[in-house]
Amino acid sequence: MLKLNRVHHIAIICSDYAKSKRFYTEVLGLKIVREVYREQRQSYKLDLEVGNFYQIELFSFPDPPARSSRPEAAGLRHLAFEVDDLGEAVAHISSFGVDIEPIRVDETTGKRFTFFADPDGLPLELYEI
Repeated sequence: MLKLNRVHHIAIICSDYAKSKRFYTEVLGLKIVREVYREQRQSYKLDLEVGNFYQIELFSFPDPPARSSRPEAAGLRHLAFEVDDLGEAVAHISSFGVDIEPIRVDETTGKRFTFFADPDGLPLELYEI
């Protein structure tokens, strides 16, 4: 039987590298592990750490096609980040001018959560533990 240990990383392709790098590092506070420019692909690859684990790869490519994410397109629905204090996280992200949906309560777990989007419209969730 196959044994998967955990998700190793999530790859995100952005349309504006500088804008997305700022969003993921300054707004979300992710730590840069490594940044490489790949000349042959005219592409940056930025490795980011979430909660002391390398988990997100941010890529840039020349003129990537737009990906439909709303309404409820097939495929990856969203990325969810666990937070200790949802109110504090919402206040921090909002201070950068990011629009955040109203906080909701998960009817199954009773936990609070909300959604917002990265600079390319990728849906992101904050989920309070």
